[in-house]
Amino acid sequence: MRTETDPVPEHDHSKQDSIEGRLHGEQFEPAEKDSLVTRLIYMILIAVMISLAQTVLVTATVLQFIVMAIHKEPNERLADFGTDLGIWMAKAARYQMAASNVKPWPWTDLD
Repeated sequence: MRTETDPVPEHDHSKQDSIEGRLHGEQFEPAEKDSLVTRLIYMILIAVMISLAQTVLVTATVLQFIVMAIHKEPNERLADFGTDLGIWMAKAARYQMAASNVKPWPWTDLD
C-alpha cells in the first residue's frame, strides 16, 4: 500500500496530468454567448443529463464493487470510464454555474 510520502509512479503522473489537462486545460469559449433563454434550455437539458449520469455512476459503482469482491482488484476500464464520467460531470457543472460558456458533450468534443 502506497503512503503519501512514497513517490508516485511515473505512469500515475502522466495519467494524473492527463486528467488535470482535461479538467483545467485550455477550452475554446464560443465566439458568441447564448441568449438567456437559449442558455436556460441548455441548462435544463444538461440537468436531465446530469441526473442520468448520476444513475449511471451509481450502477457502475455497484458493478465495480462486485468486480473487486470477486477479483480482488478493480476493473481498469470501468475505473477509466468513471474518470471520464466525472470529467464530463465537472464540465457540465461548470456550464450550469456559468463558470464556463463551453457546453459539455454532445455539443463539444468528448476529450
